[in-house]
Amino acid sequence: MTGKGVSYGVSKINNIIDVKALTKVFNGKVRAVDGISFTVREGEILGFLGPNGAGKTTTLNMLATLLRLTNGSATVNGHNILEDADAVRRSIGYVFQDPTLDLELTGRENLDFHGRLYGLERIVRLQRIEEMLEVVQLTDRADDLVKTYSGGMKRRLEIARGLLHHPKVLFLDEPTLGLDPQTRRSIWEHIQRLNQEKNVTIILTTHYTEEADYLCERILIIDFGKIVALDTPSKLKARLEGDVVSLVFKDPAVIVRIRPLLEEKEWIRSINVVASGNSYARMSHMIQMKRGMSVGIGIGGIIPGMDSGSIGGRGKIPKQVQQMLAKGMADENGQRGRDEGAKCLNLLVDNGGHRIPEIVKLVDEAGVILESVELHKPTLDDVFLSVTGRDIRDERGSFMEMARRHRIVQQARGRRIRG
Repeated sequence: MTGKGVSYGVSKINNIIDVKALTKVFNGKVRAVDGISFTVREGEILGFLGPNGAGKTTTLNMLATLLRLTNGSATVNGHNILEDADAVRRSIGYVFQDPTLDLELTGRENLDFHGRLYGLERIVRLQRIEEMLEVVQLTDRADDLVKTYSGGMKRRLEIARGLLHHPKVLFLDEPTLGLDPQTRRSIWEHIQRLNQEKNVTIILTTHYTEEADYLCERILIIDFGKIVALDTPSKLKARLEGDVVSLVFKDPAVIVRIRPLLEEKEWIRSINVVASGNSYARMSHMIQMKRGMSVGIGIGGIIPGMDSGSIGGRGKIPKQVQQMLAKGMADENGQRGRDEGAKCLNLLVDNGGHRIPEIVKLVDEAGVILESVELHKPTLDDVFLSVTGRDIRDERGSFMEMARRHRIVQQARGRRIRG
């Protein structure tokens, strides 16, 4: 160990993060994180996958000691987040979702300022700055003002800053949000290399399923503050046996007519009706069609073969979902509201390639016009839809999450000033 930084090296702790019944309640009533438990192995990349407002950032802020938990417990690198907060902070790096660089300083000056805050001695600090600039490939731009950097360069600099003090754990909150596809892939490669070469344990939050699939050894799916699934990407996708056939219609109203015809087919395991035109944009309704399974919203129940085990009671619908269903989907027959604005049916089908002609024939005989038909293997988007009953692109709660992050940062700054 040099200065106050935590050096890289082999730890004796197998589970570098241990979370038990972690809970955060805001204003005495909003359960942003609802009793979640999980562990993270040393050297692992764990992804938190979920829509905005699901509880991802709140969880990271509690683990980083920026936000005080309501109930439960957690340790990071063997240190309790309540009893030994300073040791936790020395053990972690944090790249926030919102930019926190000083645009009027150079890249090198931003890193130097961060190193001083962590108490790194001058010689060590200068060595680490050069090391991190090389790692994120910014050496040639180190002395340029950050305001001249591209979005991807700024993100790489923030990652370098988070690693300057050699943390054991790096938290990445939506690390590629708002970046173009090429820059996102570059950031992914940097994250992978840091994990492999430096043995840094990484927790990243994202609502990009392709990002979680590419980077993460395991994925924790969180929704309404609860863990609804936790497993490797391949095992999560294997849960959905069969192929996904997506039917896109020119007229959304025809879904009400065509769906009952599809429900009669034994070889169709499930039907996802994706809504996109009402005030609850992109909410999805999961209809379990497989014989022997309960018909319902698809939230809750038992998910065998996953680390998360039992998720609430079978058929139990969270209060938030009940309210949305009651307000946004109810009408005289209980169907039209669910399908209003929907354009797409996702069918989970046995031997999808063989069944497509039969599906198209059935739709055609019903006098329905198809806009397109697509066949693919189950993706993490399909998994998320199956275990939560809604689309991961749901942006509800984003304003509240932004306001909450702002309040947390202000509180943290206030504590530093008073200290």
